[in-house]
This record gives sequence, structure tokens and C-alpha cells, in this order.
Amino acid sequence: MPLLRGPTRHWMATSVQQQRSRWADHAIYLKDVLTRLPTHRASRIDELLPHRWQPGAS
Repeated sequence: MPLLRGPTRHWMATSVQQQRSRWADHAIYLKDVLTRLPTHRASRIDELLPHRWQPGAS
């Protein structure tokens, strides 16, 4: 994976901080989101935000 920069890096850092306060195991969230992100529809990106994320949702 290329080095994250700019808005993408900011989004990821912010998302990690937000979900860290909600879940003890943030590695599950990150692995799932990073796996799904390349094929996830842009119009449904809000489903991957920490407060809306559902594990294994398609």
C-alpha cells in the first residue's frame, strides 16, 4: 500500500481516533475497512465511518 498523504491520511487518523474511544479492538475495524475500501462504492463511503461501521457488511 502506498504511503497515505493529505486528506486520506487525515481521514484515517481521525477515524482511528474516533473509533479508538468506542472499541477496545480497533485492529478489527481497520483491517475490515482497509480491505473493503478499494471496492467500496464512493456513494456509500459513510458506511465505513466508525459510528456507522458494521463488521463484515457488504
